[in-house]
Amino acid sequence: MRASAQVSAYLKDDDLPVFWCSGCGNGIILNSIMRAFNAMQLPPNEIVVVTGIGCWGKADDYLLTNSLHGTHGRALAFATGVKAANPDLTVLALMGDGDCATIGGNHFLHAARRNIDVTAVVSNNFNYGMTGGQYSATTPADSYTSTSVYGNPEGEFDLCEVGVAARAGFVARSTVYHVTLLQNLLQKAISHEGFSMLEVHSSCPVYFGRYNQMNDPVQMMKWWESRAVPQKRYEQLSEDERAEKVPVGVLHEEPRPDFSSRYRKIQEVAQRRARDSK
Repeated sequence: MRASAQVSAYLKDDDLPVFWCSGCGNGIILNSIMRAFNAMQLPPNEIVVVTGIGCWGKADDYLLTNSLHGTHGRALAFATGVKAANPDLTVLALMGDGDCATIGGNHFLHAARRNIDVTAVVSNNFNYGMTGGQYSATTPADSYTSTSVYGNPEGEFDLCEVGVAARAGFVARSTVYHVTLLQNLLQKAISHEGFSMLEVHSSCPVYFGRYNQMNDPVQMMKWWESRAVPQKRYEQLSEDERAEKVPVGVLHEEPRPDFSSRYRKIQEVAQRRARDSK
């Protein structure tokens, strides 16, 4: 299998086909990431992709960039260390909804608060797809999973709202149906100076879809198409109409100094005082 010109510089052809189930949205997200790299002309050796555990955590297996595969829920902790050590690198943390919000929620909050210049790409398929389809922190309360066959007793996180509340500088959302939007948002997120997060609503027909009458990948794609509306249009909807929709696009953008630039200033102050004290 030969890769297209847009992704060939970033893709490990020898490791294809991909690990994911038929109909999974992760392949679409991975392809969009590589196309964004290509459009931005980012050298593979200047990119670090950090992953954790889960279906989406396998993404680094297929990339020719530098990669760091960590433990469950810790992708952003490792990515923070990489970026702090070498601010010149382009650093992405690829996480599922479990890795980001359920297991790694604390790291997510503090990476956003710290405004470290890392791009978090969250593949949200509303369940733990790798381990049998259990419900996660983003599973909608009115849906079903393998561990909530009669209904979900817990309320769900809106990851983007959490990101905004934690002071992430850039927050956006797309779906695997809206591929052009997805690539555009990836480029904006990577270009943003400071912490950026892009939540991607992704298909899992094998587990989440099967328990919610969408075990056909096409049905899940139609679900994303019917639910997603641009942010400005979403704001004009009534409260009842919003219950059936989800806003996509850039949801929040706040330019402010990132961690590395603030840390450099502190270093300069410390160095100046050390010189003055001699």
